[in-house]
Amino acid sequence: MTLSSTTLTTLAAMPHRLEATFALVPAELRARKPASWDGIPGERFSALGQVCHVRDIEIEGYQVRIARMLAEENPALESLDSYELAEGRNYDAADPREALAAFRAARSVTLKRLGELTASQLSRRGSFGEHGALTLRSLVHYLVKHDLQHLSCLEWLLGRLHGTAGAG
Repeated sequence: MTLSSTTLTTLAAMPHRLEATFALVPAELRARKPASWDGIPGERFSALGQVCHVRDIEIEGYQVRIARMLAEENPALESLDSYELAEGRNYDAADPREALAAFRAARSVTLKRLGELTASQLSRRGSFGEHGALTLRSLVHYLVKHDLQHLSCLEWLLGRLHGTAGAG
């Protein structure tokens, strides 16, 4: 069994959803960080940092993990240090248009690869940090979860920013 159309549709919708949600953040608040992160459903990044993180994890995280699952027997997949990436790449000074375009292009590459996978390939096994033992199919579901987590972070930030900054 290949990946479900629901899973692929959800993954394909992410670039648009990310861009649309990010567009709700007023430009002057895109790099702002709240005084308190209580309740954030993911990493503590500004709205712009959330976009840059999703881009980098797509390219250097999930694309690499998928390739390793296909090329290696039972690989131990690595988590990336998200905060180290953010600091080293100065996420809050990034050009949001470039970050969103890079994510859109990377997701297109990911979707092409996922659409070509066979049932046998999706059953390949490995392990991944806190998730433990997994198949390539389950890794794809963790990618969906990652997408939704960061959309949720953006919505949380909008709630926090609007509540404390009186934005829009």
